[in-house]
Amino acid sequence: METVTTGQKKPTHDWLKTIRIAYVPGAETPMIAGVARSLMAAFAEMGHTVLPAPQGTTDVVVTTARFGEPANWREALFFTSRRRFKLENSPTVFTLIQVTPQQLGDLMGYFEKILEKPEVDPADYQFPGLSPRAPHTMHEQGRRGGPILAVARLLQSQAMCLRIILVVGEEQPQEAYTFDLVGAFPRTDASDPKTFYQDLALRVLTAVSTHEITNHQIVGELISQAEWQALRTPQAMRIAGRELGVRNFFTEMVVVGNLVNVPALSGAISSQYSEGCYATWDTDLGCLVATITGSARPVEKENLTDDELAVIAGVRPDGLGALVRHVEGKRNDPPSSEAVELIEMDLGLPRINWHNSCNDPIEVPVARSKLHGHRGIRSFNPQRIEHVHLHSAYYHYPVSCSTEAQARAIQAAFHASQTLENPQDPRQIVFTQLPGHGIVIVEKWVEGKAPFQMIWEAMDAGDLEVDNLVPQGPFRYEAGEDGRMVLRAGASPSSGSGAEAGGSQP
Repeated sequence: METVTTGQKKPTHDWLKTIRIAYVPGAETPMIAGVARSLMAAFAEMGHTVLPAPQGTTDVVVTTARFGEPANWREALFFTSRRRFKLENSPTVFTLIQVTPQQLGDLMGYFEKILEKPEVDPADYQFPGLSPRAPHTMHEQGRRGGPILAVARLLQSQAMCLRIILVVGEEQPQEAYTFDLVGAFPRTDASDPKTFYQDLALRVLTAVSTHEITNHQIVGELISQAEWQALRTPQAMRIAGRELGVRNFFTEMVVVGNLVNVPALSGAISSQYSEGCYATWDTDLGCLVATITGSARPVEKENLTDDELAVIAGVRPDGLGALVRHVEGKRNDPPSSEAVELIEMDLGLPRINWHNSCNDPIEVPVARSKLHGHRGIRSFNPQRIEHVHLHSAYYHYPVSCSTEAQARAIQAAFHASQTLENPQDPRQIVFTQLPGHGIVIVEKWVEGKAPFQMIWEAMDAGDLEVDNLVPQGPFRYEAGEDGRMVLRAGASPSSGSGAEAGGSQP
């Protein structure tokens, strides 16, 4: 687990907002009540408006819950805060939960033991508040992210809240973990109380200071079915999905209704969310062909149909979403929530000369195919692959998927790529690692290679080693004995974006 050590100066984002926040006590312990008061005091000291109760426009509501006690969804603020307090907006809800070191150690040890089983045993997951369908999802998530992710999913389900701050301690905090939807779990040390609360406040601010960019806009003429059927890219996307599936790149979709029985789920959160997306440039359309959003309906990326594909033509001028073209006779669900980040990174990067299906010369983006997954990269071969850094603040205060902050961060990282800026660079693959989230991998154009083939061949050759575990904070890659760059946690990348190859830090 990545430790965020208090008492040291850490870079923060320059786009953090001033917010209105309120505390609404739920089930409390004496310690967690004190934590809530101190957290509100930290927000006030930082210049934010701490409301006596949610009112008007309220950005954040902080509440509490007891460890191991399931909440009633009819009373959970995640579902009821706007209606209950007659608010003008739906605030982001954070739930504080106290756990003793003994309780957390026992639960982690229990999960560690049952997660060793390759197949789920439903009897292992008889926790209060979980749906009868929960064991499979809990086991799969724990196998992917370790015992701590299983703990996160259990607490989220019981507290009926996606954003949990789990505070560990008996009478005073010792540490805290911040959980979110994607599965992040950065740890904050509480040895210095002042910086402990400042750090937690900054995590809350980071989450609510950005916004989603999923308001996609339909543009252009309808692509005829004849034109669509003549394209080579849809078939290439299906092949890529199967190839990546064989290599277990995509984890299972998380179906929220499998974890909890909540009739009011629709409207509060998507009923499921996808584990990753991918896209490649079509030379005939002059657009990206990408997988659709998992929130629309379940998507099996290893078994795609045309209805699971979308066409991305660009980014809205206001940046609130992608520009999408529809295809005649297709379902035309919206693209993945990462659609903007997949195409926006091309802006400002070189374009190269290539050819379309008729062998006519055309210009295409230097980046051919893009792969986003909730995975990590354990090691890579710097002779074939380049790693690029995000701005340093993102390693200390990560952002979530589908947000404009993540799209900007990814664009800046890939714009610092030496191999993308120089198409003649022999390295054909570039990636960046998003702390607490996953990875984005890009491949260039290689004659005779299918879309994503360079990526899956690099996986097979050991040049790109994919891992289940994702770093939760700062990390570095160090040169191993065989010359590959190996992941090491704990070191902070330098300020600004940069590329990494051969073992040098930017």
